[in-house]
Amino acid sequence: MTGRTVATEVIETLRDLGVKHVFGVPSGGWVDYMEALRTTDGIDFILTTHEGGAGMMADVCGRLTGVPGVCFGTYGPGATNLATGVGEALLDRSPMIALTDEMPAAMRGRTTQMGIDHQALFRPLTKATTRLGETAVRETLLDAARTALSARRGPVHVGLPAGLSALAAPEASSAAVAVAAEAPPADAAVLDEAARRLSQARRPAMAIGLGAVRGGVTGKAVALAEARGMPVVLTPMAKGALPEDHPLYAGVLFHALSDVVSETHQQADLVLAVGYDPVELNYESWIGAGASLVSLDTERADIDGTACADVLDVIGDIGASLDALLAKPPSKAHWDLEALAARRESMFARLAPSNHGFGPKAALAALREVLPDDGVMTCDVGAHTHLIGQLWRTPSPGLQIMTNGWSTMGFGIPAAIAAKLVFPSKPVCAVVGDGGFLMTVGEIATAVRYGVRIVIVVLTDNDLALIRIKQQKKGLPIYGTPVRAEGAIGGPNLFGAPVLTAADPQTFREHLARAFQADGPMIVEALVDSREYDEVVLHKDKP
Repeated sequence: MTGRTVATEVIETLRDLGVKHVFGVPSGGWVDYMEALRTTDGIDFILTTHEGGAGMMADVCGRLTGVPGVCFGTYGPGATNLATGVGEALLDRSPMIALTDEMPAAMRGRTTQMGIDHQALFRPLTKATTRLGETAVRETLLDAARTALSARRGPVHVGLPAGLSALAAPEASSAAVAVAAEAPPADAAVLDEAARRLSQARRPAMAIGLGAVRGGVTGKAVALAEARGMPVVLTPMAKGALPEDHPLYAGVLFHALSDVVSETHQQADLVLAVGYDPVELNYESWIGAGASLVSLDTERADIDGTACADVLDVIGDIGASLDALLAKPPSKAHWDLEALAARRESMFARLAPSNHGFGPKAALAALREVLPDDGVMTCDVGAHTHLIGQLWRTPSPGLQIMTNGWSTMGFGIPAAIAAKLVFPSKPVCAVVGDGGFLMTVGEIATAVRYGVRIVIVVLTDNDLALIRIKQQKKGLPIYGTPVRAEGAIGGPNLFGAPVLTAADPQTFREHLARAFQADGPMIVEALVDSREYDEVVLHKDKP
């Protein structure tokens, strides 16, 4: 044995993996790990207001860096709070290592304060769950990282039994830093069949999903679409894969005016899906009747066979599959690209701000004008998410960050904090509705504590608009959806972050310009009319 402790071994292993921040709320059992964080260069502890926010921050760090995000929660309520962020990493496909306290062996299964089975809690929320032992500290964490980084990426839970942290660590391990194994190439015969089907299709269309973004292959996907003349639809979390003004851009599935987007993909006789993950939208919710499906992914396509009986799974490294298809002689598709352009222009015209009042369209247009092209915008879950998904101009992947697999309200503010920590030189903002804002408003204190320069845009309409619209579509009375009777979020300052409120586009734009120059977090509240959502959201993705 050496003079090193298990706590030191844990933190240095995380540091060696490339982890820069560990997010969480400390416990008594975490004290030794905190000391190791204090004394280890290159990695820091970020005290959050709530463990759920810690999990969301770790999720976003993982998805933006490709290094597992790390978060911590204590026994019982700490772990259950953390579970919201862990589930998000699972369904948004972000690499994560989630650490929790665990009871010592003698107390597992006993009745004790805060005592629940953390292994059972995290089993359905993770790719794997394990606990640390004193003899294989580094190996356990490296194995967790490999699992988290393997396709599809996701979280791994590691329990830290009480009393382990102060024990002497074993001799330094020679285990290398974890590198996720690459997916093998797809079968050559299957690739040939995919190329044949693509060439025979008259109107093939491409659907790019979050798997293509995570795999860094969107450039190859676009090159193939251009070579074949295929219109492209995106899932919301693949925003930025194709510029909105590209002649092949057809729109985003599932979000505002998705019925207009469907006018294109419903004409397709073949859909080439690139890294498409049905966690965002099941195929059968939008794929056209009679269309065949060719799926380039690391896993078999999850689709109801009655919705699409003709499916070819090209399972393997997505980039290598795209390279193989790009090497084949291209055949041009038979699409009316002028009609596609007209649909695209009509859709964006309907999403442009109106000249009547101040609504979310005008607020988002002003924000897009003020935020530089390389700026990062995170958004919460709500009606505004559906608007952002379709209208927000996103120059490249990773510049618009949302949750569309887990889809938890409260995501926007923790996500913005994490994005700013990852990209300290880029302007970063969060767009949240007043409902989601209330769920994680405490994390503004985290941003203030660490001087994180973010702008939090609150679209205040005092309305849970998506649910209210669904009530009205069913002819039901509005009940349980008003956030408050009227008014603003209240006060000129929240947790040390100044609040600026605007009720018109010009004032809002001026406030934004000021906020992006601030030395710390600022809140810019837009008092908007939620009725603007009514005509553009919750449209069907297929007839």
